[in-house]
Amino acid sequence: MIQRIQTVFLALASGSFFAQFGLPFLSTSNSDQGFFNDLVYNISDNVGLLVVAVLGGLISALAIILYNNRPLQSKITYVAVLLAILLPILAVVLLFQGGYALPVDGNYSYGAGLFLPVISIILLVLAARFINKDENLVRDSDRLR
Repeated sequence: MIQRIQTVFLALASGSFFAQFGLPFLSTSNSDQGFFNDLVYNISDNVGLLVVAVLGGLISALAIILYNNRPLQSKITYVAVLLAILLPILAVVLLFQGGYALPVDGNYSYGAGLFLPVISIILLVLAARFINKDENLVRDSDRLR
């Protein structure tokens, strides 16, 4: 059903994916080169990061409306977990693969966008847990009939 707790978790996870657009991974006060030309490193600095964040948000939102098909909803939730894991890994790989390092003077700060994928993972795992719990409840009630 759409009023279940997993709907709240999936909606919050989708929101945390889309919040990546406004919150940077890193910010600095001096512009060196590359990703830090605009003084921040966020998902709009690379198309791959942008695609992963949008796909994660859309898949999480899609899982909300698949409440009639709980096994498919569970599988889609696990795909969203993989995308949430891939997002920070891809961000770090792209930062260092481009030959850019963190500013040498150490004048940088971590942004809230760096921690949003972790929040997404937690929310998606909780949603998957409650989806599986509902599926087991339905199976048990069908067995009693």
